[in-house]
Amino acid sequence: MPQQLSTAELRRRFPNGFAWGVATSAFQIEGAARSDGKGPSIWDEFCRVPGAIADGGTGDVACDHYHRLESDLDLIADLGVTAYRFSISWPRVQPTGAGPVNERGLSFYERLVDGLLKRNIQPYATLYHWDLPAELQHRGGGWFARDTAYRFAEYAGLVTSRLGDRLVSIATHNEPWVSAVLGYERGVFAPGVKDRRVAYQASHHLLLSHGLAMQAMRALGVKAELGIVLNMSPVRPETDSEVDARHARLEDGRLIRWYTDALFKGQYPSDIIDHLGADAPQVQAGDAELIAQPCDFVGINYYHPTVSGSSNPAAPARSGAAVTDMGWEVAPRGLSDLLLRLKRDYRLPPIYITENGAAYRDQYVDGRIEDEQRRQYIESHLLAVADAIDQGVNVRGYFVWSLMDNFEWAEGYSKRFGIVHVDYATLQRTLKRSALWYKSLLRETA
Repeated sequence: MPQQLSTAELRRRFPNGFAWGVATSAFQIEGAARSDGKGPSIWDEFCRVPGAIADGGTGDVACDHYHRLESDLDLIADLGVTAYRFSISWPRVQPTGAGPVNERGLSFYERLVDGLLKRNIQPYATLYHWDLPAELQHRGGGWFARDTAYRFAEYAGLVTSRLGDRLVSIATHNEPWVSAVLGYERGVFAPGVKDRRVAYQASHHLLLSHGLAMQAMRALGVKAELGIVLNMSPVRPETDSEVDARHARLEDGRLIRWYTDALFKGQYPSDIIDHLGADAPQVQAGDAELIAQPCDFVGINYYHPTVSGSSNPAAPARSGAAVTDMGWEVAPRGLSDLLLRLKRDYRLPPIYITENGAAYRDQYVDGRIEDEQRRQYIESHLLAVADAIDQGVNVRGYFVWSLMDNFEWAEGYSKRFGIVHVDYATLQRTLKRSALWYKSLLRETA
């Protein structure tokens, strides 16, 4: 077992003003799927497709956060975090993805933001964490339709006009790669489409919607930091062969460069355009400039490296490596390597680690919930962030994924990422060892 640093020693590795947080998303915790005028999302519908969710679970109740807001806010405050990252459910605010605001839905987020500020916790909002209003999917094919990008910009303006004066940070999208590739190419996430051409057109419209939303929010003069959150994995070739090196380069292009080049260089990578051929997206004049709007920050979600080669284009672990309950390789150095690579290859705005964490099977010992593997995972990745900061990477904050166990998408409730345990029968919350450790870390002074 690796030697544990004292929390004081670890905390001293980070600068004053560093944002220490936890993160969640609306669909995964809120429940209240049909309450107070909320419309259906593509995930509400996908959960009802036979076999789509591993345990047959839905987001109908989830953690019932919608009805337990005040006690959950107290729970967050008790941890001692300075920041909380959450997402806003588009169909709760605009039930069909267009038209006037659903006041009852938006008022929930007003109460959430005001409750955080009352407890001296900075609110970090994400406008889209995959729960597209189902009507937009039915009407035009969701993100395949260019019109969805304009609807998203309108939604961003509506939310920002009401909450922008109180939010510290607003991210347009969480992980557009996941929305496009898992949702429209592989079909394992909502809306369950399996078509590469559709997926890459969707990816373009997701990025376009980011740019349009950035313009809409800037026009309102908000003081919140504006940006986007991307999932990233350093891609390593499976072997030293030239063939596997080419596979890894392509996978790196599809996973990372497709998004970072568009956002921060104003163009898609030419090797991936060539690779896609007829499946490359249709791009209109001016789109590249719209996508490459200046960002105040970029959020990075990191969980594991990716191994790519002729036998598997994208594996989440090397053979024999230590893995989490998701089968993802535990590789904290991959995070520091990734951050240093981004510093070398791009002129990025300040970075936040907006998600990092691990699913493990919790152990019950004398009434306590022991998750030492998760605690070690978080500690080792914090050390990786500290190493990157020492080498000049401008990282401003770190958010544990996740505050509490929740609906883990296609895995349903079978995988637990939370530092707070949720008993799904009673919905009782209980701090795990990792939460108690994180709480003690945050009590230290930098």
